[in-house]
Amino acid sequence: MLEIRHLETLVAIREGSSLVEASERLHVTQSALSHQLRELEERLGTQLLNRRTRPLRFTTAGLRVLALADDVLPRMRAAERELTRLAAGRTGRLHLAIECHSCFQWLMPALDVFREQWPEVVLDLSAAFSFAPLPALVRGDLDLVITSDPIKLDAVRYVPLFRYELVLAVARNSPLAALKSIEPAQLQDQTLITYPVDRDRLDIFTAFLDPADVEPAEIRTTELTPMIIQLVASGRGVTAIPNWALTEYLDQGLLHACRLGAEGVWRTLYAGVRVEDQDAPYIQNFLDIARELTFRNLTGIRAPRPER
Repeated sequence: MLEIRHLETLVAIREGSSLVEASERLHVTQSALSHQLRELEERLGTQLLNRRTRPLRFTTAGLRVLALADDVLPRMRAAERELTRLAAGRTGRLHLAIECHSCFQWLMPALDVFREQWPEVVLDLSAAFSFAPLPALVRGDLDLVITSDPIKLDAVRYVPLFRYELVLAVARNSPLAALKSIEPAQLQDQTLITYPVDRDRLDIFTAFLDPADVEPAEIRTTELTPMIIQLVASGRGVTAIPNWALTEYLDQGLLHACRLGAEGVWRTLYAGVRVEDQDAPYIQNFLDIARELTFRNLTGIRAPRPER
């Protein structure tokens, strides 16, 4: 009566807290997801969700099926990975570069898990802040690039990992902290603290300030995220940073986060790989690990929109 897709559906609903979010994660329509859920409940003869609550709540029967999913799905994936290793061989090379300073937070745990599962794959990591990583990927110097700025190249395929919101971090006693959202003109008298990279690679400029033809009063740079946070918390300026990278600092009460514009600035993080390597089992496994850990551990991210 129960199928793997049913278990995956219930896990997606739990992690997304709504049918809309779950349908995005599973790349199906909300209507199709609702139909599948009703069909399963009819098969089992019991209700799995209380649809009248917000967020949705699982019934006792639903929680029992979730417990089954938490037991079965990891074991199935482990078996699939083992079969993949047996079929494809155990050796390979995965040289990565990242264009995201704050990505170390989720990438390092993903690499630790990958290293355990593929011990004979040669693994290397570079921070692509001082060189252009995509040409290096095409040349074969790199095997995977983490970026939010994909450039159309025939030799490269971009795999979406997750969507995140870029938010403005301000000191808690800043006048801006009283605002729910910020308009570009409100940064004209502010010191903007950024990482030391070209402004055409900074989303705060390309997606927010430049379209409005607005320039901050001053730009200050530093390489370390904790240093940027301390400068902002002490009232030395403001910074734009992914929402998930701010969670621990918001929990500590150091900062306040404001939305950039009424709708917010949402970006997608991609993994760029060479077309001929996109089906390599160990690369696919790394992408699976990265997705699993980010959605388990990061706050505020969303599933990528289905490609059209």
